[in-house]
Amino acid sequence: MSITQISIFLENRAGQLSEITKILSENSIDLKALNIAETADYGILRIISDDSDKAAKLLRDNGFIVTETPVAAAAVPNKAGGLNDLLNIISKEEIDIEYMYSVFGQKDGLAYMIFKVKDVEAFISVLEKYFITVADNSDLGIK
Repeated sequence: MSITQISIFLENRAGQLSEITKILSENSIDLKALNIAETADYGILRIISDDSDKAAKLLRDNGFIVTETPVAAAAVPNKAGGLNDLLNIISKEEIDIEYMYSVFGQKDGLAYMIFKVKDVEAFISVLEKYFITVADNSDLGIK
């Protein structure tokens, strides 16, 4: 099952990120994961929230440029080498990772990583082939 990631275009100016978190906070949107990619002129904030539809609408209504992208969340044992084991499988299957980042918190001794790949459903099939837990909305506390 894919998870919806929200990407928000950021101007390169002080306070932009706090404007976004204020809007989300005032509307009881809980962030589950966050990643920022930046250049000298702009940035892209990528978030996983507990209510992606509501968050995307709120941000659009407040003038932000927002896109929604399917991503996969894979469980990683919270132990030394856990991520390496997962990345070795992904490499063996010749899957190109566009980017990845971690989810806040852990559950049942597992951390979760968000993966953006070209074909999310094929990626999920590979993870399942190797009995890797693919997080669903409930695993991450998403509505």
